[in-house]
Amino acid sequence: MNQPKRFAQIKKILIGILLLNWLVSLMKIVYGIITNCASMRADGMHSFSDGASNIIGLVGIWVASQPVDKGHPYGHKKYETFAAVGIAILLVLICSDVLRSATFRFFNPVIPEVTALSFYIILITLAINIAVMWYENKKAKELKSDILHSDAMHTASDILISISVIVTLVSIKMGFPAMDTIVAVMIAVFIGYAAFKILRDASNILCDRAAVFSGEIKDIVMDIKGVEECHRIRTRGREDDVHVDLHVLVSPDMHVDRAHNITELIEKEIKQKIRGITDVVVHIEPK
Repeated sequence: MNQPKRFAQIKKILIGILLLNWLVSLMKIVYGIITNCASMRADGMHSFSDGASNIIGLVGIWVASQPVDKGHPYGHKKYETFAAVGIAILLVLICSDVLRSATFRFFNPVIPEVTALSFYIILITLAINIAVMWYENKKAKELKSDILHSDAMHTASDILISISVIVTLVSIKMGFPAMDTIVAVMIAVFIGYAAFKILRDASNILCDRAAVFSGEIKDIVMDIKGVEECHRIRTRGREDDVHVDLHVLVSPDMHVDRAHNITELIEKEIKQKIRGITDVVVHIEPK
């Protein structure tokens, strides 16, 4: 799939999910405020951060879709990964807010009001989140998108949180209102963990961690006639935009035209056999 079409698909997906996330968030936050339920409100704040992360993703996709220019000879694709870092930072802020609220409720206890409507709201929003996460995961793999992957992780944590809120509502109904504050703290832990995973994955790309196992590339190169040795293999980049450079040793008597043909063949074979590689730089050396 060409990049403009890929970016257009991701943009359309994020806009649709943004509307769903804000609907879910509004339902939880409003009801959480009305009933004084901290865990429901915290869950709503997390859902709101889902929507905010979609906006960050849309901005990141817009920048990442810009073509190559003089200042960015490798393109702008890493801005998609950079936007994922923005989502993680947003999660950290939400985590802090939920912890602050839970601490306040611990020292100033309030017994939430739990009704049948509480369960209806959380079950409806849970079903929406499950559908969103399944769809985002599917599209993230299909489009090799950091943004959709990060947002799917965000939504997955929202599902776990919603399940925790159901447990809280049951506990309150049974006469254990302290569970509301306890689960709010658990929600903060879930949010913090999601932020950590997103930051870890994004840092691997932004700090140029090896993107492909070098042995796989060496096996491909050594099968090409005329290549006597291959070393100093380096890879970096996103899963859908991997850059490779390597050194290849050939016979010192080899004509330059033959060496050039080998270089082109190496590039072609690597791109064909390893998905996601977009650039290969081969340094030819005499053995």
